[in-house]
Amino acid sequence: MRFGRRSYLKGCVVGLGSTLSVAGVAGAQSAEQNEQQYGTVIDVVEAGADDEGDESITPVLREHVDDDTLLTFPPGRYYMDEQLRLTGFENVGFVGEDATLVPATYHEFDGPQYRLFRMGTSNTPGRELRFEGFDIDQTASDTGIRVLSAVVEDGLVVRNVFIRGVHDSGTWGPGWFDITDPDGRGLVERFCAADGGLHVDDTPNAGNMWRGPTGIGVDPNHRGTLVFDGCVLGGFPGTGLYASNETGRIDVDGGRFRNSGTASIRLGGATGTIRDATIVVDENPHDSNGQHAIRLDHGDQFALEGISIDIPQPNGDAIRIMNGVDTTSIVNSEISVADGLNNGIRIDPEAGATAIQDVDIEIDGSANAVQIHGQDAGAVDLQDVRITGDADGSTMRHAILCTRNGCRFDGLSVEQHGPNKRRGIELRGDDAAVVNSEFTTTHTPIVVNGADDVTIENCYANSVIDKSSLTIISNSGSVSLANNEFPDGVRDTR
Repeated sequence: MRFGRRSYLKGCVVGLGSTLSVAGVAGAQSAEQNEQQYGTVIDVVEAGADDEGDESITPVLREHVDDDTLLTFPPGRYYMDEQLRLTGFENVGFVGEDATLVPATYHEFDGPQYRLFRMGTSNTPGRELRFEGFDIDQTASDTGIRVLSAVVEDGLVVRNVFIRGVHDSGTWGPGWFDITDPDGRGLVERFCAADGGLHVDDTPNAGNMWRGPTGIGVDPNHRGTLVFDGCVLGGFPGTGLYASNETGRIDVDGGRFRNSGTASIRLGGATGTIRDATIVVDENPHDSNGQHAIRLDHGDQFALEGISIDIPQPNGDAIRIMNGVDTTSIVNSEISVADGLNNGIRIDPEAGATAIQDVDIEIDGSANAVQIHGQDAGAVDLQDVRITGDADGSTMRHAILCTRNGCRFDGLSVEQHGPNKRRGIELRGDDAAVVNSEFTTTHTPIVVNGADDVTIENCYANSVIDKSSLTIISNSGSVSLANNEFPDGVRDTR
């Protein structure tokens, strides 16, 4: 069945919930505004391009694309069986109006350059590129392809690109974007590939790629700022949105990301944000060994705000903060992890200072809602964090496990009523403080295990089965208690 552009846009809007509105999808710049930015405007059909999808349009595009030129695509279907490549350009645009691009199959495409548009390279990037208003029809078998590879110094605008059909050819994923100037900026808005991609072993390109395509990629040539606004990615076998760079900035605003291997969002770079995004892991379509919702690989500073993570089929942590990350904040967010052995938030031993504030974590599996590793990599502060769910204690006893020094827990609310000795928090790091918090857990709510210089003040801690409210294990040092309510008493084995 051939879907019209309007019906497909509506489907993307529904999938995003409140992130987008129909008016927002339709609110791209008018054709007249677009045309005023260019010295030359060419209607590709008037220039000889077939708009019925029978003959490749790449030769026509190649003949007419040039600096300070806009190519417009009237309503129609446009077949492409080889890539359009342009480097070192200045002010080039491609704008469709109810226009559908139809890639040739893997077997018929003039490869191995499996891209529709390759605009700029790391050695000869372009400048000022606009690409917007296209459906990509890859519903036919073996037609998955990289729609756009854009390497520009500054001035990238990609908007309203909707890819229909599973990426099933095993070639590169649909989008690749780099801003090479440290002061340059780019916007990728509503780039949607909701149907994801197949593992390479299930494609005609089997044996020529590891795992398979990544949905959107950013590589080490990126040094500026890229904003991904309202993008939608289904399950890709490589990664969903993957930024791997050293000095650039990545901002993810809104959007929906689902079921990719390794991570649905995976960031590395100097700095970055993820705001108001929804990430779901409810299927493992590629038999991936791990599917983190968000993985932060390396960088100076990351901020996560207003995110919603739902993992009804856990196969990775909701948020994994790796050793190469210096500082992270997670605020005003919701995390739900179903029955399994994966954590809500995991902070690796050498990951730096982390602040978690106003976060709800529902966890039903025998794992930690928050797992904090390391000793002196940087303080971790939890403030107004609420932990609920039916997690049991058979594998991980505690909702919060902290082995790091200098951590502070203020305003916690922990309710863990699951079986097998489920507990609240275990402190193994020195100079820890738990204040203004409430715990109701099956077994011991608070455990101090080998830690020294611990402060516990203004806390309520109740064990459902009447074990001690606080246990201090024999190898622990000083523990200061003040203004606490411990109905089950304190068990001190020092």
